[in-house]
Amino acid sequence: MAYAGGRVLITALMVSIAIAACSTPPKPPPPVVQIPQQPPAPVPPPEPPPLMASPQYKIGDPYQIAGVWYYPKEDASYDQTGIASWYGAQFHGRLTANGEIFDRTVISGAHPTLPMPINVRVTNLDNGRSIVVRINDRGPFVRGRIIDLSEHAAELLGYKDQGLARVRVSFISRADLHGLGPAPISEYTPPEVATAVPAAPVAKIESGSLAPVAGAMVAPPQSVAMLPRPVEQAPIFVQQQIPDGQVTRVPVPPVTAMYVQAGAFSTPTPAGVVASRLNSLGAKVLRAVKDGQTIYRVRIGPFQDIEQADEMLLRVQELGHNDVQIVVDPQTS
Repeated sequence: MAYAGGRVLITALMVSIAIAACSTPPKPPPPVVQIPQQPPAPVPPPEPPPLMASPQYKIGDPYQIAGVWYYPKEDASYDQTGIASWYGAQFHGRLTANGEIFDRTVISGAHPTLPMPINVRVTNLDNGRSIVVRINDRGPFVRGRIIDLSEHAAELLGYKDQGLARVRVSFISRADLHGLGPAPISEYTPPEVATAVPAAPVAKIESGSLAPVAGAMVAPPQSVAMLPRPVEQAPIFVQQQIPDGQVTRVPVPPVTAMYVQAGAFSTPTPAGVVASRLNSLGAKVLRAVKDGQTIYRVRIGPFQDIEQADEMLLRVQELGHNDVQIVVDPQTS
């Protein structure tokens, strides 16, 4: 009986284990990892169409920037001194005022009033370096600055690091629209002048010998000695002045100074009136001769520091004198 009872106990235990096993819930399946979908990459905006250069000869109408009026004009006798600045990466690839594309690695420049394009000679009065520059843009629009050169031009003249330089700017010629050289002679005559008066009609002219007058004595023909042929001379080679990057050295004054010039007059009376109004700033009338003509300049200075000259120029402007500029001349005292 003991053995039978043990069997019953074992059987009961096994049944209990089986029931317990059946009642244990199955293990849940492993979670499914949801991989987030990446949003579609944004479509880049279409690139703007490339700028197309369309150079043209341009003088332009008078214009106003920051309250100052500028009056563009032809000026083949332009020869001025002043302060030069430079511009580069910020404007690289943009159109210039006459429709060219500005390239900071090319020798070019901006001027507020000269025609475009023209070639000018720019000389650094601090070191004697001189290059030919193509003017094809407008600027600078900071009072007291005479010209704004490309980064490469400033580098050749040796003032890129300093940012500013005392320079002389001299007109050379109109420039070819599509090349470095001077413009063809045909482009120098404006169309309105060339077509103002129609050309005279050209017709074939008949000619012949007249019969001698009856009874008149006819002198025998005289032999005429032939003039000697002109001596042939070798052609004179004139080097073209073009913006090819060639740096030349020219003599410059050993010491220069800056002056704030409030005007230049052909007679002394108006110069004296302006000088009297600026007497508190130390203005003086200086007599000079330019292109054979006597002129009277109203000047304040000299200055050696550009910031001091800029400050004086601003004070003169505040007194109502807009025709004021900074010029550079040899220092005499």
